[in-house]
Amino acid sequence: MNDKVCFDTTTLAYAYDESYPKEREVCKNLVDKVFKGELPGVVTNQILGELFNVLTSKIEKPVDTERAGIIVKSLIESVQWEKINYTYETVEKAINTLKTSKSHFWDTVIAETMKENGVDTIYTENEKDFKKIPGIRVVNPIKENSKKIWEIKIKKIIDTPF
Repeated sequence: MNDKVCFDTTTLAYAYDESYPKEREVCKNLVDKVFKGELPGVVTNQILGELFNVLTSKIEKPVDTERAGIIVKSLIESVQWEKINYTYETVEKAINTLKTSKSHFWDTVIAETMKENGVDTIYTENEKDFKKIPGIRVVNPIKENSKKIWEIKIKKIIDTPF
C-alpha cells in the first residue's frame, strides 16, 4: 500500500462549497495539505471534469464558471497534485469489474484508473458505491474526522477528575 490518496469529486467540492461549513473545513484542510506538499494527492481527469460541473451546477450555492475554472486550473497546474487518466483498457477493466461489483460505471472507471496508477486509497463521501469495488480502500474523511473529534471528547470526559 502506498501513501497516495485519490480525492473524489465530493471531497474536492466540499473544500470549495460554503453551504456545509463542517464538511468544508475537513475537506479544505486535506486539499490544503496536498497543495503544501504534506499529503500526496491524486485526481483523475474525470474527477476534474466532474468537479467543474458540480461547482457550477450541483452544489447549493453554485460558483460562476470563471471561479470554477480557476479552482480546477489550480489543481491541473499544481505540481503537488498528481493527475492520472484512463485509457480504453481501463474502460474494459471497469466493464469487467462492473459485472461483479454492481457499482456505478463512472465510479468503477475511477477505481480502475487508480489501480492502474498504483493508487489504492480514495477520499470520498460515497462509501456505499466505492466499497463495492475490489482492490481499493475507501476513506470518508468527514466521517473519520467526526470519529476523531468524538474520541477526543470522550477522552477528555474520561480523563477529567470528578
